[in-house]
Order: sequence, then C-alpha cells, then structure tokens
Amino acid sequence: MAAEIVHVTTDELLQMGLDIRKKVFVDEQKVPAEEEIDEYDVISDQAHHMLIIDNGLPVATGRLIYYKTGTAKMQRIAVDKDYRSKGFGRVLLMALEERARELGLEFSVLDAQCQAEDFYSKQGYEVISTEPFYDAGILHVRMQKKL
Repeated sequence: MAAEIVHVTTDELLQMGLDIRKKVFVDEQKVPAEEEIDEYDVISDQAHHMLIIDNGLPVATGRLIYYKTGTAKMQRIAVDKDYRSKGFGRVLLMALEERARELGLEFSVLDAQCQAEDFYSKQGYEVISTEPFYDAGILHVRMQKKL
C-alpha cells in the first residue's frame, strides 16, 4: 500500500473527506445527509480530520473530537467501497490514535456500527455500552481503548 496519511488543513482536503463520507454513509447506508454533516465538519482546533490518499485518490477519512477530559472520540470513519479490506481502515485508525496521543489524550472512544464491531475489537477496542443503540437508523455499540 503506497498511501499517504494527510492531516486535513484546507477546505479542499476537508471536501475530499466529506465526499467519501457522502458515498459511504449517505449513498450506501442511506443516512440522511442532514444527519451526516455537523458542526465539526470545519477546519478547527476542536476537530482533527484525516485522509488517506492512495496514488493521488482520497480513499479513507475520519476525524477525532474532544469527548471528555483525556478522551478523544473517533468519528465518521469511512473507507471507499473499492478500498475496503486492504488495511486502509486500520492505518487510518492508527493515525487518529497517534494524533490523540500527540494531543495528550489517554483514551479513545467510538460508536461502532455493530457490523464493524469485530474490526474495532481487533484494534484493541472493548464494548462499554450495555446494549446496542441506534444512531442514524443503524445499530451501534460504544467502544473504548486506552491509548
């Protein structure tokens, strides 16, 4: 995999990530567009967006926000359909976790779609919610990892 991890610092890079999210969440999973985009979808010191660019093409995106003291919340993690099962999701998550460490955070939490729970478990996350819950009409579990 000859990919580059990019910290999103421009509106152009941010739009590349939003385009991936639209394909994955809105088009594929039928999440309403108005639920997908929120106040953290800007260049800001309150949200840290990342992209993976492979051979010039954006293929994966995600962001972290501050959840509570010492804890990052990983969100909007999406890999383009044509690039899944090739390690891009794992690399993206590792990059987000490294960014959280750089910011001095000790824990990472995320709300994983139930179909992705096994993927996150393999990355060291443990379920902390008592039962699955719906977010944007899709069943999720809350998971946590010590960084």
